[in-house]
Amino acid sequence: MTINQISIFIENRKNALSELTNVLATHNINIRAISLADTNDFGIARIIVENVEQVMGALERSHYIVKSTPVIAVEIPDEAGSLNKILKILADNGRNVEYMYGFTGRKSGSAYMIIRCTDVPETEKVCDQNGIRMIGQDELANI
Repeated sequence: MTINQISIFIENRKNALSELTNVLATHNINIRAISLADTNDFGIARIIVENVEQVMGALERSHYIVKSTPVIAVEIPDEAGSLNKILKILADNGRNVEYMYGFTGRKSGSAYMIIRCTDVPETEKVCDQNGIRMIGQDELANI
């Protein structure tokens, strides 16, 4: 069970991020989670939204370079050691975490981690076999 993350190429310059968020705000798009990585010249904004196709269309029409990538979103109990437990299970099963970032649920009160691993289907299988709750794209509106 995956969700689709949108990666957006942006220049590393003054106002570039606010210009991006302005496009999203203009189209009434709610960002559920965001991560930003940069170099001296450019950045990659990674966002989680409910309607991926709508958002990608709006961004492409605004001349952004975008890509959709499947990622895993796992529910994390709000207690010490919860993230470590999940990461240990992934490591013990040979899964490499390339990057991750988190967000909280509006309705559920839970925390969620977006995890990008090598071999997403195999990582899904490991999560499933170890009772790690994953959420799908269709659940984003309800958490």
